[in-house]
Amino acid sequence: MMDLKFVKDLIEGENVTLQLLVNSVNKGIDSMGNQYLSVELKDNSGTIPGKKWNFKNDEEAIYQTGNVILVSGDVKKFKDSLQLIIKNAEVVPLKEVDSIRFIKNSPYSKEELMKNFNSLVSSIKNDDCLKVINYFVDKHKDKFFDYPAAVSVHHDYLSGLLTHSVFMANIADYLSHIYKDINRDLLVTGCLIHDLGKLKELEGPIIFHYSLEGKLLGHISILMGEIAVMKEKLNLHSETILLLEHMILSHHGELEYGSPVLPLTKEALLLSMIDNFDSKMVIVDKALENVKNGEYTQKIFPLDGRIFYKPFE
Repeated sequence: MMDLKFVKDLIEGENVTLQLLVNSVNKGIDSMGNQYLSVELKDNSGTIPGKKWNFKNDEEAIYQTGNVILVSGDVKKFKDSLQLIIKNAEVVPLKEVDSIRFIKNSPYSKEELMKNFNSLVSSIKNDDCLKVINYFVDKHKDKFFDYPAAVSVHHDYLSGLLTHSVFMANIADYLSHIYKDINRDLLVTGCLIHDLGKLKELEGPIIFHYSLEGKLLGHISILMGEIAVMKEKLNLHSETILLLEHMILSHHGELEYGSPVLPLTKEALLLSMIDNFDSKMVIVDKALENVKNGEYTQKIFPLDGRIFYKPFE
């Protein structure tokens, strides 16, 4: 097998052949009336925009989101960024795809995350909270600990959902010792399960994208449907469950961000703020990852297009 480069290794002016994942595709028409494609290509080291000039309709099956393609082309610079001018491409059969090239791992070991998760669960005393967590762990054990938390914005890597949930629960545990009258078990449980609807909202296996159910319903509605089934199966109808449902419904914090209700309990308010805090810190870390000390990130659109500075110390 040829020694294939990664996106991070590409240099302006070289001709390359490498395996890349088609992340997104947009058609266009040039000034001469010819079709072209703007393609976002990626591997686990980064992304690069690609251009396929003089695109023919019979090539459309190659450039489908989620396809891994063996692509040849020239690396050129456009507006201070590299792009790939595609000459030829063909689909790599799934059985020949080296998935390690395209799937990022959590920066934290899964073993340590699992140990942390189990420690948090064992610290919960509320019986209804334990029943809820154990129900979902048992139901989704094939996905619970491996799924990403998002397609691209934050925690978009293997075990990203576990990483996000555990970090949130740790923050919740800490805050519960600072602020009075916080139901610590309820808050930690909310952190651990709040995004489990993403196990149906997203689907893979190599590139995670929104499922039809995810696009039409969203992860909040999906999880509320699962909770309704759980309540009947386990005969759980306590106030604890009602409060947990409210936390799930309101965890995006604002109506315009997709929550059908606003947080109306201290635990619900804290959950929404912790979720927002952890997500944004990871977004900034991701943007700063390849930035040199003393320089700025590109505009971070989930953070109002701000640019962040990376200090020398």
